[in-house]
Amino acid sequence: MQATSPVLTARAVLLDMDGTIVNSDAVVERCWRAWALRQGLDPAEVLKVVHGRQGHATMAILLPNRPAAENHADNRELLAQETADVEGVVPVGGAPAFMAALAGFPHALVTSADAALATARMNAAGLPMPAVRVTAESVGASKPDPEGFLKGAAELGYAPADCVAFEDSEAGIAAARAAGMRVVGVGPRAAAFAPDLHVADLDGLSLTAHADGTVELRAA
Repeated sequence: MQATSPVLTARAVLLDMDGTIVNSDAVVERCWRAWALRQGLDPAEVLKVVHGRQGHATMAILLPNRPAAENHADNRELLAQETADVEGVVPVGGAPAFMAALAGFPHALVTSADAALATARMNAAGLPMPAVRVTAESVGASKPDPEGFLKGAAELGYAPADCVAFEDSEAGIAAARAAGMRVVGVGPRAAAFAPDLHVADLDGLSLTAHADGTVELRAA
């Protein structure tokens, strides 16, 4: 007998950006491959850990003995490069319709990008920027620390248990779980980390709003 797809009920939704609603893999790979080669690192190994974290946090993992100031300086340069390069940045499948369906329902963006990069990528993908957003400048610790998700829930005015987070990466899923939230995993990276619900893209998600202010999420 086929298992029934789980149904998640939420009062608020928290959205990661890269890999979740915006497909920016092309530019991420371009910029990080170049950085890896400059450091004498294997680009393939670098790309295994880059998703979901702030750049300086990724660098600290890859170059543990390098001073934090150098990582932050490199991160500033990398953010500027990524902000200027939007070639190939597109919405994840189903994201435009999904974002339209969320309009009027409590939701926030919780991203490891800074505000300039988030704005550039959301605009390039043609997606509306949520009124509530938590970017790199808003937190003291990168995912997998839960700070960003906790701030997003607090700004929306909901308890973490009433929120569902959408994520694509190991670090992001760990952050949402540490915040006490259920997780919809989006895309191939997410499948390995046992999200509460997994979809290949947002075309694979069904969203039903109810009169009591909740929304039901399930695989389409």
